[in-house]
Amino acid sequence: MSETPSPVPKVRVALSTVSVYPSSAATAFEVAARLGYDGVEIMVLADPVSQDPEALLRLRDHYGVPILAVHAPCLLLTQRVWGTDPWGKLQKARAAAEKLGASTVVVHPPFRWQREYAREFVAGLTRMSQDTPIRFAVENMFPWRAGGRELASYAPGWDPRDEDYPQTTLDLSHTSVSGTDAMELARDLGDRLSHVHLADGLGSARDEHLIPGRGNQPCVPLLRHLAATGYSGDVVVEVSTRDTAGRDERDADLQAALDFARAGLRSAAQE
Repeated sequence: MSETPSPVPKVRVALSTVSVYPSSAATAFEVAARLGYDGVEIMVLADPVSQDPEALLRLRDHYGVPILAVHAPCLLLTQRVWGTDPWGKLQKARAAAEKLGASTVVVHPPFRWQREYAREFVAGLTRMSQDTPIRFAVENMFPWRAGGRELASYAPGWDPRDEDYPQTTLDLSHTSVSGTDAMELARDLGDRLSHVHLADGLGSARDEHLIPGRGNQPCVPLLRHLAATGYSGDVVVEVSTRDTAGRDERDADLQAALDFARAGLRSAAQE
C-alpha cells in the first residue's frame, strides 16, 4: 500500500508596500485587500504611515489584511528614518513587528562605511534573535558598478551564503543585478531561506524589480521549488509600478504578479 503524500503547505503571497510607491502604505493595504493578497510587508520609508505602528494597526484592522513582515529602513534614502543608529533601527523594526503580529524583519547587510556595525553585524543579529520569535532575514544584495568596475559596497558582503545567518531573504531582482543563479542560491541556502521577494529583472546594473515573468529570472522554477520542498515562509511581491500610466495599469500589474505567484506555487502542488 503506497503512502499518502504529505500535503504541500500553503505559502502566503503578500504585497510589499513599496510596490505602490510613490503612493503611501495606506494605499497598499487598500490594493492588497481589493486584489486578494494574503497580507502586506511594510517597507519603512519616509512615508510617516510606514513608520507608525499605531497607524499600521488601524489599517490592518480596517482592511482585514495581516502584516506579515517589516522591512527595516536600510536604504540610502532612509538613512535618517528611525534615527541614524543602525542597531536602533533594527530594535525599532523588531518592536514594530512584535506589535503588528509580523513574523519577519527583512534587513540588508551593512554598507562598508558602517564599519563598527558591519564588524558586529552577524554576532549582533544572533544576540537579537535569542529573545524574540521574530526572524531577522538577511537579504541578498549585489555589487555596485561604476566605470565598468564592481565596487564592494556591503560588509561583510552582499551574498548571504558567505555568512552564518540563520534566516535569509532571496530577492530575484537582486539576483538579476548580481548575475547570481537564483536556483543555486535557493538550494544553497536550504532551510535558512525563510523569506522571498518575488520580482524579475533583465540583468541590468539597475535594480529593476519588474513584474515576475517579464524578465529572465527563474521565477516559476523558484516558486515550484518552494512549494515542492515544504517552504514555510512567505512570498512577497516587491515590484516597481512607478512607470505605470495610472491606477488601473498599476492594479493590473499587481494582479498579474499575484496570479503569477499563485500559479507557480500551485503547479508544484498539483504534480
